[in-house]
Amino acid sequence: MAQTPAKPRTPPEIEYGYPEQSIFVATTNARGEADSPMTNVAAALMERVGLPWHAAPYPAARLFSNLQSGTTSFSILVRATSLEKCCVFSRQPIYSTDLNAYYLADKPPVRNRDELAGKTIIVIRGYSYAGFLKFIGDPANRIAAEVAGTHEAAFEMLRAGRADYVLDYASAAGDILAANPVRNLLWSRIERLDIHMVLSRTYPEAETLMARLEAAARTLDIPKLLKRSRDTEK
Repeated sequence: MAQTPAKPRTPPEIEYGYPEQSIFVATTNARGEADSPMTNVAAALMERVGLPWHAAPYPAARLFSNLQSGTTSFSILVRATSLEKCCVFSRQPIYSTDLNAYYLADKPPVRNRDELAGKTIIVIRGYSYAGFLKFIGDPANRIAAEVAGTHEAAFEMLRAGRADYVLDYASAAGDILAANPVRNLLWSRIERLDIHMVLSRTYPEAETLMARLEAAARTLDIPKLLKRSRDTEK
């Protein structure tokens, strides 16, 4: 008697987790959640590989914990050493941005993090700046930090002379400054940050799926997807 062929297993739904405070200016979706333009890229990737998925925002620490446990399957992040053992990273970044120091023309330029020692700077609440906050908080570096609640507030504080420098990502600051230019504003790059796809090893055949995601990413115009998402928000 012929055996009935086994039905192919349906792949588990992927949760794309993204940080509430991302390298972009997030808007608020219909559920009142922070919504990052990178979600547009995740949607295109999942369409290419044909997998069911949903998106969910988290505070950064919770997102990392979820990736470590496998509660969240997938994200797009700066490569973090705390995720090396639990996750597979794309071999190449799919996006890059600059971490810049913004300042008015009467202040000296800074070209690296060491030159921020002894300065007054404005940081934006919710960012770890890829570990840079540890440098800022080290008493040996004599940095006086003012905390802004939003990107807009950070540049208003700079305009008002509350500090000498704003530390922000070019991918976020570009939109803010296009809408509200600051006169005599200059900036210099402190670090270049590469953004990778991250997949939890708990997902079935994670290495194989990452190879498929990398192939899919090569077919996408990611800057265009990000721009389209931001244009839709306006």
